[in-house]
Amino acid sequence: MAAVSKRLPGNAPGEFFVDSTCIDCDACRWIAPQVFDALGDHSRVHRQPVSGPDARAAELALVACPTGSIGTLSKRDLRTARGAFPIVVDGDVHHCGYHARSSFGAASYLIRRPRERGGNVLVDSPRFSAPLVARLEALGGVALMFLTHADDVADHERFRERFGCTRVMHAADAAAETRGIERWIEGDESIDLDPELRAIPVPGHTAGSTCLLYRGTYLFSGDHVAWSESRRRVYAFRDACWFDWDAQCRSMERLSRHEFEWILPGHGRRCRFPRERMREEMARCVEWMRAR
Repeated sequence: MAAVSKRLPGNAPGEFFVDSTCIDCDACRWIAPQVFDALGDHSRVHRQPVSGPDARAAELALVACPTGSIGTLSKRDLRTARGAFPIVVDGDVHHCGYHARSSFGAASYLIRRPRERGGNVLVDSPRFSAPLVARLEALGGVALMFLTHADDVADHERFRERFGCTRVMHAADAAAETRGIERWIEGDESIDLDPELRAIPVPGHTAGSTCLLYRGTYLFSGDHVAWSESRRRVYAFRDACWFDWDAQCRSMERLSRHEFEWILPGHGRRCRFPRERMREEMARCVEWMRAR
């Protein structure tokens, strides 16, 4: 829990605050941008909630925070916020909240599908938390867990133990903590996991980075590509490329040949464009990457 004694001086006076344990993961800033922004290498409360919706968004950010760095001066009833996740993003796609510190606060997602279409899919691992697990159980459990890369596996073993889900990951990112994965992807060619799910290997950020394309519309991109709010464009993280930038450029070129409308990343901001505009944004990103 956040401590008043560690409250950062940049916070606006009032109920909500961010303390010095913040790791600058950015989650609170896109969950509740009307309340949180960045100041130096931390988040802060730039404006106290002025409405009920603002306060609810701030409470969701508090619950989602991977380091418990958001606090309040008074004791608040957070039961509604704790039980709100997963929250609908669009259609079958939900944001799981409960970001994990071990994934540096990366977002994870739930795809809700009936059993006859293969069941629910968890994309990357959130923090294993009792309220989230209860909600997942109520929503039909988890049949498949897709891990986009080695950085964001978090509590995958605990979700496997609870739900018996099949985990899918690229073999190039295999490590001691993922040796028990049930299904490994190999090579750079796209592979259909079922009629709705396509795995698209995109080596670069890590050797085994892989995107998941759902129904030709939703691209779950891990840390391969995201929307940059400050740059106002689709963007790849040059300073967070742990494997090979040239490989990531080639991966982005291959990815740009696929059709989709949404980019839903682990880090960075999600975005949605009509397909033609998305193709233009992807081409612009590739051109920028090649110039670096």
